[in-house]
Amino acid sequence: MSEFRNGRTLEVPKKMKAWVLDDPEQLRLTEKPIPQPGPAEILVRIDAVAVCGTDLEILSYGLPAIIEGGMPFNKNFTPGHEYMGTVVQLGQGVDDFKIGDRVTAEIHAGCGRCERCREGMYTSCSNYGLNYGDKDKGHRANGFTTDGAFAEYAVNNINTLIPVPDDMSDEEATLVVTAGTAMYGLDVMGGLIAGKSIAVTGPGPIGLMGVAMAKCLGAQPVILTGTRDSRLEMGTQLGADHVINIRQENPVDKVMELTNGKGVHYVLECSGASNALNEAAKMTNRGGRICLAAFPHEPVPVDLAHLVRNNIYVYGIRGEGKSATHRAMAFMKQKRVDATIIHTHTFDFAETPKAIHYAKERVEDAIKVVVKMN
Repeated sequence: MSEFRNGRTLEVPKKMKAWVLDDPEQLRLTEKPIPQPGPAEILVRIDAVAVCGTDLEILSYGLPAIIEGGMPFNKNFTPGHEYMGTVVQLGQGVDDFKIGDRVTAEIHAGCGRCERCREGMYTSCSNYGLNYGDKDKGHRANGFTTDGAFAEYAVNNINTLIPVPDDMSDEEATLVVTAGTAMYGLDVMGGLIAGKSIAVTGPGPIGLMGVAMAKCLGAQPVILTGTRDSRLEMGTQLGADHVINIRQENPVDKVMELTNGKGVHYVLECSGASNALNEAAKMTNRGGRICLAAFPHEPVPVDLAHLVRNNIYVYGIRGEGKSATHRAMAFMKQKRVDATIIHTHTFDFAETPKAIHYAKERVEDAIKVVVKMN
């Protein structure tokens, strides 16, 4: 039965083990009280959590995590945001789930009352981070503004939870947020009408899921660029029609060749390289669209004149908004996407720092590293 999946029971103790962030890149294992779910909230026992590139940003640089109005260091904060688990406790008025349900979680739950939340843009909630002390405005972003999943339990708003089918592994279920972020990027560019062309730049987890989601939505051709042949090969398995190793070929020239000199309708930029936006603009056709799903650490020069002259639209996305995770899960549930391809390593909870090291340094060409609870 799901209540006892992997031999773990549903009994909720008073305290839990949790990793907290002290100084930059310094995680410490400690104990915390079990958080209590309020109205419209659920307590989830964490069964598995994946290491995301944004986790690495938070551990090293702090942002985009904001705790008590500032950097997350030395505030007893627990990071981690790509996770799944089992429902173990229901808050007041909750009948949407039952004890023992397997769920995966979106990161963001908006405050529900600001302009952006009322528009459905809860990942751009105007009250982001205002949920501590005397400024509890209801917004949650687990692993960013509230405690995340490098712990044994987490509280989630019911709006953030997605049922996990019985035949989906814990590890695969942690990848729904990754797929949902890629889906959100495609959404903001227009949802990808079948037959439109797209280039995905950067074959990291989001880029690879971007290839898979674009293919599911009927894009043609789907072009993937990157520097590692092993990852480009994964892209081919996930649906890329063409792959370009940018160490061997000029990506702009090759994309133009593949599109008969017209350029692609869309570019999903997932590399974060300093010149990525300029290159994306040069491979996009007139009136095309670019979505930035990654960003460089420093300000970079951009050829704005080229963007304006060619009527090219540029979008930035924040997380996995507009319920894109639910649509991504639909494709995964239908077996139209095999997200397990990008899962490369698994570690025990006690080895969380090692898992983060593998993800950061790409040890053994690690892509998606998952931490499993004992």
